[in-house]
Amino acid sequence: MSGANAKSEKANNSWWSRFAFERTSMQCNQVASESVHGARLAAAELAGCAACEEESKLCECREVNRLAGYETEQHHSKPNSSFAHSVINMIGMLIGLGQLSTAYALENGGWATAFLLVGLGLVCAYTAHVLGRCLDADPSGGAKSYQDLGAVAFGSKGRNLAAAFIYLEIFLALVAYTISLNDNLPLLFPSAHLHLHLPWLRHVSPRQLLTVAAVMLAVPSLWLRDLSSISFLSFAGILTSLLIFATVGWTAAFGGIRADHVIPALRVGKIPAISGLYAFSYAGHIVFPNIYTAMKDPSKFTKVSITSFTIVTILYTALAFTGAKLFGPGVSSQITLGMPPHLAATKIALWATVLTPMTKYALEFAPFAIQLERSLPSSMSSRTRMLVRGAVGSALLILILLLALSVPYFEYVLSLTGSLVSVGISLVFPCVFYLKICRGSVSRSIVVLNAAIIIVGIVLGVVGTISSSKSLILSIQKGCSS
Repeated sequence: MSGANAKSEKANNSWWSRFAFERTSMQCNQVASESVHGARLAAAELAGCAACEEESKLCECREVNRLAGYETEQHHSKPNSSFAHSVINMIGMLIGLGQLSTAYALENGGWATAFLLVGLGLVCAYTAHVLGRCLDADPSGGAKSYQDLGAVAFGSKGRNLAAAFIYLEIFLALVAYTISLNDNLPLLFPSAHLHLHLPWLRHVSPRQLLTVAAVMLAVPSLWLRDLSSISFLSFAGILTSLLIFATVGWTAAFGGIRADHVIPALRVGKIPAISGLYAFSYAGHIVFPNIYTAMKDPSKFTKVSITSFTIVTILYTALAFTGAKLFGPGVSSQITLGMPPHLAATKIALWATVLTPMTKYALEFAPFAIQLERSLPSSMSSRTRMLVRGAVGSALLILILLLALSVPYFEYVLSLTGSLVSVGISLVFPCVFYLKICRGSVSRSIVVLNAAIIIVGIVLGVVGTISSSKSLILSIQKGCSS
């Protein structure tokens, strides 16, 4: 009987371990999505290297990883994701920071821009399908990640360009998360007064000190070598995103606010800026190849993409119209900032928004940590590696904090990230990879379709980057003069 119980307990532990591991893969939306793959890879790679170091052997894992790229993850995990689980993973990738600004974008651009929001959802669903086709058509069969597809299409230059865009998106997204933290945290502690009697801090406001204190709480997580120990933060990040949707819906239904504001039809001049906000909301493509390779039946990947983007587009559109109707011209760039402060739902939404960045920092840093560890000499001790990793991570987080406090303009930073980086990752690159990898096997109509998406993506990226950059510069100049 005890043997049966032990066997049952072992099965339960195995299920829970797989649950925690799979939930980790659901973490990042937007940009940050690549960090989940990085976290999973880092946990597997570093665990293997630690075993080599404990046995005082030459670490062969690192050399294998250097030569085989992302083969470590393939060795440590087998495709086991069902259709439903893949849909949950993809939705988890997409829902994130972008949800806070959809109402602001719709109110400023007009209700007609909902067609742009839905249209981008459709196009991004297609480009997700295209990434799956690229993986199907890979002659070597070794492509497992977004960077790998860049390498298959254009060699090392393609890999480096894809990696540069990924890391830039992660970095800018973390700046936006920290700005969001800076905006929402004072609303939770309106009577907090932090004053440090230090001459070099006399120009730092209590609000900024709150943000510094919150970010400093996250610094120790960057020193953890075993990222599997913080996998619960990944699941927490998904829950906080869903809580924001739920609290806005509750406020609309039971908050005592009349949703009777008139949304303008169209403001053409605002389209370049809000296109970046919309594009950022659908940025999750850097992890879609990992979802594809984790599926039991990859042939269903297109259905997964259609289902996931349909659900997310409906949620975004509903949230955008609800927020715009509730708050009208007074809608904030983050919907949580305009919710009635006396409601319990508002407190829940604010806590969810504040805790979200705290769940992101360590996992988002994972891709940087992987490259950093690979670049260190194999003779370096485990303790020294940890010190280097922690020091570099802490320095990057402090840089992100300084940028967020210096440029606290959430909507413009998010729009710039969407236009400058997300449009390329979600629209342009997938179509370029597809036309290069599958050249000669696609019809002329498909070539025209992909070429049109590339052109539209480039136009949206250029005009959006110019518009959001101008707005950001003007805001900085006004902030300096005031």
